[in-house]
Amino acid sequence: MATSEIHLNMSSPTADDEALAWAARRRQQMWRARMLPAIGVAGLLFTWWAVVAGFHVKPFIAPSPMLVLETFVSKHDVLIQNLLPTAIEASLGFLLGNLAAILLATVFVHNKTLRDIFYPVAVMINSIPVVAKAPILVLIMGNGLEPKITIAAIVCFFPTLVNMVRGLNAVNPQAMELMQILSASKREIFFKLRVFSSLPYLFSALRIAASMSVIGAVVGEWIGATQGIGAMIIQATYNFDSALLYTAIIMSAILAGAFFLVIAALERCLIKWQPESTH
Repeated sequence: MATSEIHLNMSSPTADDEALAWAARRRQQMWRARMLPAIGVAGLLFTWWAVVAGFHVKPFIAPSPMLVLETFVSKHDVLIQNLLPTAIEASLGFLLGNLAAILLATVFVHNKTLRDIFYPVAVMINSIPVVAKAPILVLIMGNGLEPKITIAAIVCFFPTLVNMVRGLNAVNPQAMELMQILSASKREIFFKLRVFSSLPYLFSALRIAASMSVIGAVVGEWIGATQGIGAMIIQATYNFDSALLYTAIIMSAILAGAFFLVIAALERCLIKWQPESTH
């Protein structure tokens, strides 16, 4: 009897073994999350270099990665100077567009009549191309920051509106029934049930909007601006400066990626009940 108990104790994993196994899995997941994207970027850069070098592409058509890196180093100050306005426009547009979408989604959830009236209007506005909206807003608001921020906000608005409406309605029926049995008010149901059910949907939209806000700001700068990444792209195109053009495009991509990572980190901090893989 004693021998069998000793054998079972030796064969069953202890809490320390489970903790070590979890830590090993965690390290492996972190390694994959960091190394695999790095391998993908390295593969893209190698392919870019191989195509340019192998086909002897002229620099004014497509510069090599090394030429782009040299341009980034030599014109670092100018790039940062033009990056800041785009970052400000994208950030403010992101905040305003998503705030408006969340507020309107809240109204839609509590008033089906207003949703039926204005939801198709939002779909119609979203169907208009951004490059068609931008000139109208520039004519109305001028060439300042306002039209760029508005364009970025409009670009962010619709994905968040759709996901937030869906998330606020995606409550557990049993939980909703329990809240009603307990005579919970609409406010209590909203803040204690609907908001929590909507957070995964909201952050899915915010991750998309984080990148789209940069696109909106850049498109706004194309129409009328003297500074910003969009203005730099237009100037580099007219001057046939492909190295500066590619560098500006990469800078905008880095900015969009940084916004995306900030939202993903915020999601991990706020939504603790989701599996790690869903982030």
